[in-house]
Amino acid sequence: MARAFLPEDGRYVALLDETERFMVHGLMQQTRVVLSPEVESTGDAFADLVASMGVSVASEDQAEERDPALDRLLPDAHRGDDAVAAEFRRLTEEGLRQRKSANLDIAMERLAAASDDQVALDEAQAPAFLMALTDVRLLLGERMGMRTEEDAERLHADMEVIDDDDPLGYAMAWYDFLTWLQETLTQALMDGD
Repeated sequence: MARAFLPEDGRYVALLDETERFMVHGLMQQTRVVLSPEVESTGDAFADLVASMGVSVASEDQAEERDPALDRLLPDAHRGDDAVAAEFRRLTEEGLRQRKSANLDIAMERLAAASDDQVALDEAQAPAFLMALTDVRLLLGERMGMRTEEDAERLHADMEVIDDDDPLGYAMAWYDFLTWLQETLTQALMDGD
């Protein structure tokens, strides 16, 4: 029984029941793993640092493709020139991963700290929570194959004919829930100003 985020006494408060908080927290955790995978130490500080960025220095791993979901979370800054895009990514990707991971950490902490089903965010936490929701939606959308407006329309049309126990239906329901939650927080932030 969710209630939208609303401005309340200098905070932004939503009501999310235990199941809703558990699911959103879990989706945020999965997004966090994609952004900053846990890697076992190899004893080589440089290789460990590179591995923590989702890259391998081992020659046999160089042919592996990058996870398309990671490309949605960390898109190219310059699409017209691959060399410029690669250099920009090299210079900025780790910082971006850290900021996105920090946003997810704040959001997961606020979900875990909910009291009486209230998820309360202060002025600093609300934008971080909003950005975390954006990243979770990007990851979930990529996993469902939702890359364009046409993909979204197709998926919504598929919802009319899929079986009740189809996992795609659950994923789409959570995607829609996250969209609603994101919209209510955005509106609350605009109303709170």
